[in-house]
Amino acid sequence: MNSIILLSVLGLGNLFLGFRRSNRLLLPAAMLILGLVLTVNFIDWNQGPQSFFNDMLVVDNFSIAFTGIVLLTALLLIPFSEKYVLDGEASLAEYYSLLLFSLVGAIMLVSYNHLLMLFLGIETLSIAMYVLAGSDKRNLRSNEAALKYFLMGAFATGILLFGMALVYGATGTFVLRDISFAVQNPVNDSLRPMLYIGMLMMLIGIGFKVSAAPFHFWTPDVYEGTPTFFTAFMSTVVKTAGFAAFLKLLVQAFPAASAQGLWLPTLTAMCVLTLLIGNVGAVAQTSLKRMLAYSSVSHAGYLLIGLVAFNGQLEGASANGIFFYSLAYSIATVAAFGVLQLVANARMREDYNGLNGLAKTNPLLAFVLTIAMLSLAGIPLTGGFFGKFFVFSAAVENGYIGLVVFAVVMSMVSIYYYLRPIIAMYMHDTDETTAALVPVSSFQSAALLLLALLTVVLGVLPGLVSGIL
Repeated sequence: MNSIILLSVLGLGNLFLGFRRSNRLLLPAAMLILGLVLTVNFIDWNQGPQSFFNDMLVVDNFSIAFTGIVLLTALLLIPFSEKYVLDGEASLAEYYSLLLFSLVGAIMLVSYNHLLMLFLGIETLSIAMYVLAGSDKRNLRSNEAALKYFLMGAFATGILLFGMALVYGATGTFVLRDISFAVQNPVNDSLRPMLYIGMLMMLIGIGFKVSAAPFHFWTPDVYEGTPTFFTAFMSTVVKTAGFAAFLKLLVQAFPAASAQGLWLPTLTAMCVLTLLIGNVGAVAQTSLKRMLAYSSVSHAGYLLIGLVAFNGQLEGASANGIFFYSLAYSIATVAAFGVLQLVANARMREDYNGLNGLAKTNPLLAFVLTIAMLSLAGIPLTGGFFGKFFVFSAAVENGYIGLVVFAVVMSMVSIYYYLRPIIAMYMHDTDETTAALVPVSSFQSAALLLLALLTVVLGVLPGLVSGIL
């Protein structure tokens, strides 16, 4: 709750202050602010659940842990935000305020205890991202991405709201625990079809937000057209918050429905389809940015395995697997998009050939991108390996061996497209468009080194954060 208040106040204050582009202190100030909020977030750790707004928001270890991922990701992204500001003299104020407000929505998503707060969190996060996706007004791809994201997001929100209304009609409540009780002890069996349809529509609505197939069709075009910094924000902060919200909904509101075999087959089918489409789609791409978009879809599939294998609590193997996976994925993805942005700005291209010879001109960028690709592929000694290991272990413990075997096969497929950037950087020669040195600021170099270090630390010492829930 402290994080929400701080971010809201700072976002509003930033708007009123109206910082100009010439203010060179704003970037370190933004990092200092997010660092402060990240520190304040952990004050309530192990203090027990605390309720706010008539039990509509609950702060506990689960919400604090996922809020920590969201804030850490945003903090590590800030050094790469120098280029992307909105047009106009007060652009920096609007730009940073939208980022802060989107973080407020993400924190609401990981802390909600009432379906109204779930909706408000999604909309607060999404509306900010709709605007930021189209922030490069001179780029038609950015405008197209914002329009597609807005239209598809509006349809998904409508489906989600309709599902909430049906669930309320069948249970008479919006509170998660009360919904669970009503599902287990129905007052009127004739309302069950309404409940089942409402549950399905809510799965569809949240499935859109986390890029789960077959509701992922917006992802490649939106990721490709959106300015790279916001694409990185979208594929990490939004996905982490979305899966935390997804887990809370299934664990706290619909656990009895899982035992009855209602939503579990649907979620399993979504998981298989997401893994297949994400990995096969990524293989066919020639653009690194579009490959990372399909990669984001595939990682949604791996996270769905954790949802399928949940143990009915916001703790234990499944919840810890999702937490660790989200953390490792976010760090590696920020590193990948950070390098891509720097290279694309200097070489004006986002395809694999734009990386040719990068190891010779910018060894640091090549090294960090290599670590990121290996982590996303799940190679040992990186955080991504243990992320998949924990999720797969939770699934095996619950008897989903066939699903894990399929996921392992898809992971082997992913090695092909994750190695392509590495091959381009180390084995291909530069040409006239790729021979120049890519400029990297001191802030960005420090952030990239920290991202690579965190990825390796998570791969060598996973016990530092595993089992936190």
